[in-house]
This record gives sequence, C-alpha cells and structure tokens, in this order.
Amino acid sequence: MPRRSITVLLALLGCLAGILPAVRPATADDTPRFVAGTEDLPLMPGLSELTGSGFAFDTANGRIVEAYATGEVAEDEVLRFYAETLPQLGWEQASPRGFRREGERLSIDFVAGGKPITVHFSLAPE
Repeated sequence: MPRRSITVLLALLGCLAGILPAVRPATADDTPRFVAGTEDLPLMPGLSELTGSGFAFDTANGRIVEAYATGEVAEDEVLRFYAETLPQLGWEQASPRGFRREGERLSIDFVAGGKPITVHFSLAPE
C-alpha cells in the first residue's frame, strides 16, 4: 500500500475513534444464558439459576424440564421479559404465565416468598 494511502487511512481511523463510542470487549457475562436442560429458553438477565434444584430429561413424548432461578427482580419484570422474548423464539403466549410451542407447554410461576424472588420454570409435552 502506498505511503500516502496509509497516512490517509490512519488519519481517518483517528477521526473515527473520536466519533464512535468506545466498544467494550465481549465478556462471558454477555453470552446469552439458557435455563439448564434447554437450548431455547433464555434465562432473564438478573436471574441466576439455582443449581441442583431442578431436573431435565427426554421422554418418548418430549422433554420435561423443571428449573428454578432467583434474583432481585420484580415478578412483572419477569413476565414482561418472557412475554416479549419467547414469541421471538416461536412460543405462543397461552396465558399470562403460560406458553405453547410445537407440542410443548411452558409454565412460569413464582415460589412464595419475598426478595429475592424465585422463579419456577416447568416445561413438558402437551
């Protein structure tokens, strides 16, 4: 590359660096997380899965998953997140706390208690 082209390119990059926002490198925390036993049920940011509290297995009729997560979020935030996110993944909302997709049903419930809340995910064949 000719010297003049390199100089122009460097000047252009310098100008862009002053205009564009700083880009933060991706971290492990940026990686989408999913409820254990699933590859298609996202774990809402702000929730942490309670390891060892659930189970997942496949049956002849489909998969069965029971999982629990906890976090300092409000129930309405959880319901809103899943109402907005799950339809993008092919789920149809059947009730405020229930979804259906391809012969499966998903229920999202809350374990009685205070803060942090505990969310119960139940996925089973219809």
